[in-house]
Amino acid sequence: MNELPQQLVNGLLLGSMYGLVAIGYTMVYGIVQLINFAHGEIFMTGAFGALTVYLYILPNGTSMWIALPLMLIGAALVSTTIAVGAERFAYRPLRNAPRLAPLITAIGLSLALQQAVWAWYPHAKSALTFPEIPGGPFHIGNVTIQTGDIFLLVVAPISMGVLAYFVMKTRTGRGMQATAQDPDTAKLMGINTDRIIVVAFALGAIFAAIGGVAYGLKYGQIDFRMGFILGLKAFTAAVLGGIGNIYGAMIGGVVLGIAETLATAYIADIPGMDQFGSQSWADVWAFVLLILVLLFRPQGLLGERVADRA
Repeated sequence: MNELPQQLVNGLLLGSMYGLVAIGYTMVYGIVQLINFAHGEIFMTGAFGALTVYLYILPNGTSMWIALPLMLIGAALVSTTIAVGAERFAYRPLRNAPRLAPLITAIGLSLALQQAVWAWYPHAKSALTFPEIPGGPFHIGNVTIQTGDIFLLVVAPISMGVLAYFVMKTRTGRGMQATAQDPDTAKLMGINTDRIIVVAFALGAIFAAIGGVAYGLKYGQIDFRMGFILGLKAFTAAVLGGIGNIYGAMIGGVVLGIAETLATAYIADIPGMDQFGSQSWADVWAFVLLILVLLFRPQGLLGERVADRA
């Protein structure tokens, strides 16, 4: 039990990263009812965009305190460009097609992005070292927070606050709410729904890019395959919180992160369960939680916010 505060903090940090990526899933689904399974690769390309800025654009020896904001901008530009391009050329032509068609397209785009990074990015066939924020770990009582996690602790609540303000207080944000509720009526009211959908893809990509940078800072390396499993977990977080609910996406991410961390930390202590407490089982417990939620509360923890367009 002495380790419980540390495990809770670890779960909060991991869940915040899941939540940042889950926001993109839930925003896109809430507006166009599309499960963008390529969103995990949007997260991955954001991390590679940040690393590109650090390695190939900034001068050698640039301080991370100067480099980090520029890396975030680079990550956001790469992720947003890919996401908006995917919406325009891959998803928009299929907007009125049967739902299976855009789903298959999203899976194909996910594989294509993985292979593109593997084939074209220098040395991407193995894990690449990500720059670190200088400084040692911080200690608060018995809790230790690594320097890379400080970025996540700061940026996650700020990002949620900015998103909440944008959605609730700006004209475009209100247009997003109207389009999600009834796109046909929104068009009659003069809302450019195509533009709103592009904004949703772009915002989701920006949050995924921030998550990609946070991943690199937290683990110290990135890989072209990193978006697959984390993307599935982020989608799980979106479902846990209530698909279409942006606040639920972050809450679902935190719940998933804490559950995964506690499971790997304590299940090994249960007699006969030691083999199920290893880190290799962390992914399994995340999806076990998803199955339980779908069985007993399929609308998610905060409930879905998706209009019935039947």
